[in-house]
Amino acid sequence: MRILITGATGFVGQALCRSLSAAGHELAVVSRRPERAERQFAELGITLKAADSALMFKDWQPQGIVNLAGESIAGRRWSEDHKQELRRSRLETTEHLVLLCQQLAAEGQAPQVMVSGSAMGYYGAQPKAGEPGDVEIDEQATPHDDFNHRLCRDWEAAAMPVSDCGVRLAIIRIGLVMEADGGTLAKLLTPFKFGLGGRLGDGRHYMPWIHRHDLIRIIERLLEDEDLSGAFNASAPHPVTNMGFTHALARGLGRPAILPLPAKALKLGLGEMSTLLLEGARMVPARLLAAGFTFDYPTLDVAFADILAARTAAERSAPAMARRCLSLTESPAERHAAAGEGWHSVPPRVHRSHHR
Repeated sequence: MRILITGATGFVGQALCRSLSAAGHELAVVSRRPERAERQFAELGITLKAADSALMFKDWQPQGIVNLAGESIAGRRWSEDHKQELRRSRLETTEHLVLLCQQLAAEGQAPQVMVSGSAMGYYGAQPKAGEPGDVEIDEQATPHDDFNHRLCRDWEAAAMPVSDCGVRLAIIRIGLVMEADGGTLAKLLTPFKFGLGGRLGDGRHYMPWIHRHDLIRIIERLLEDEDLSGAFNASAPHPVTNMGFTHALARGLGRPAILPLPAKALKLGLGEMSTLLLEGARMVPARLLAAGFTFDYPTLDVAFADILAARTAAERSAPAMARRCLSLTESPAERHAAAGEGWHSVPPRVHRSHHR
């Protein structure tokens, strides 16, 4: 399949491109810096096309589209200008994709499918654990009207017109994506590793999450399964509270987590953006489960065991690899002696099949 991807150079997008390329798909990406994107993927062994506008790919005639573009919602404090940039970065890119689909449909070459991003913020601030209304949030749940909800609602609405072109549209409301090299977890690993972690506020708000590996599998399933359309909660089947997340990460690292961050301090420091850290939803992937999707990492303990084991192996191999590089300046006899350190013996991360 020829697949056009926005947000391809991001934390999820790069991993998705690696997986799709390995599966034999032809890829093209929309990037503000297309030449840099092509070089970046070439270094990963991936050959693809890049341009700064989706409309440049009309003649390429993509068969599938994955729309992940959008300014990071947690990148900096929310000013009114930044809120507008959060909206613009999502809506403008999506509108260009819609226009591309309309142009292709006019020539009888409409893409088969578009998987378009959204987020758990679609549901807004839902009740915390133990509060009235604390129930599982499936795709039919009533959202709470706040900025997060309106941003996601409008992002989803911007993609809807592709359906009129005969394009199957699947929208993914993504939870917090877990992997060691980016996202929420990457920011938390260092303080937690040094015993400086703790709950946020009272710790009773929910944190729907998903292992990046499973998110990529979901996107691939939605690209391929012609029976699936509409909105899907892209999160693991077992959401946790912030307190549960804190304990699971501390347990995985073998460290205490006894330094909570008071809600007042977060609100003072981050303003309205503190809602990202103090509110959430007990989101569950009801439609994916009904479609028979099985998660390789359904619980946070299983996900952290995989992620932290891989991170530990990488950390152990890095100094040894550095020693190996230095040994290139040594004599052959010295290099043979150094080989006894076994720099190459660190076991690789077990390959995880993207089966469904």
